[in-house]
Amino acid sequence: MDISIFTDKSKIPAESDLKLALDEYFKTWMQIRGFVLDHYPAAVDDWNYPGLKYGWSFRMKDKKRAILYLLPRKGYFKVAFVFGQKAFLKIMQSPVSGKIRTELQAARPYAEGRGIRLDIREVEISDVFELIRIKLEQ
Repeated sequence: MDISIFTDKSKIPAESDLKLALDEYFKTWMQIRGFVLDHYPAAVDDWNYPGLKYGWSFRMKDKKRAILYLLPRKGYFKVAFVFGQKAFLKIMQSPVSGKIRTELQAARPYAEGRGIRLDIREVEISDVFELIRIKLEQ
């Protein structure tokens, strides 16, 4: 089952918990968080607990929408995005990996857009940064 490593609703994960859980990927988590804040200093981040089925996730958002979600797992994490049609079209023309474009193309479109979850162990951080740039432009 693919759920957060943090499932105790009564305990919001602390940075020390995250560092321990993510091991070598903690640095990457912090790089992604820093990249968002560098490019959108007004970003608000918070931990979200939608229920036991998902556990704790970390959300970064602007005034009205989520920029991205970071989903902690044991020894790594996933990064999740939802892209509207304009951003989707821009990504299809971008230099991000073909695997990401294929996954996004295959994602079911909803009213809020197409959502993808990327395993940080399987993607280049430069692709994640490009996706963040595109998301922030929309």
